[in-house]
Amino acid sequence: MAEKITQDAGRKQLGEFAPDFAHFNDDILFGENWNAGGIDTKMRCIITVVSLMSQGITDSSLKYHLENAKAHGVSKEEIAAIVTHTAFYAGWPKAWAVFRLAKEVWGE
Repeated sequence: MAEKITQDAGRKQLGEFAPDFAHFNDDILFGENWNAGGIDTKMRCIITVVSLMSQGITDSSLKYHLENAKAHGVSKEEIAAIVTHTAFYAGWPKAWAVFRLAKEVWGE
């Protein structure tokens, strides 16, 4: 059985300020959604990176998800191919932004 994905960032960062959001983040998004069946964690990581890239979200949340992708078996070669492919659909400048973060995560 795969390792269960857990998250506590919502409670740590927003628990007192926005407890409902913290609950949805930690228990629903990362608790139920990330642990649902049908696709493996590596694929969830890839889908999440592509989704964030497509939206132009290249902040610390993307870096977290790139690190998560690497931790769940996405290789440097795979992330390079994924970002290159997505660039044609999501935008070339977005790919450049993702590559800057990916190079940090994969140690280039």
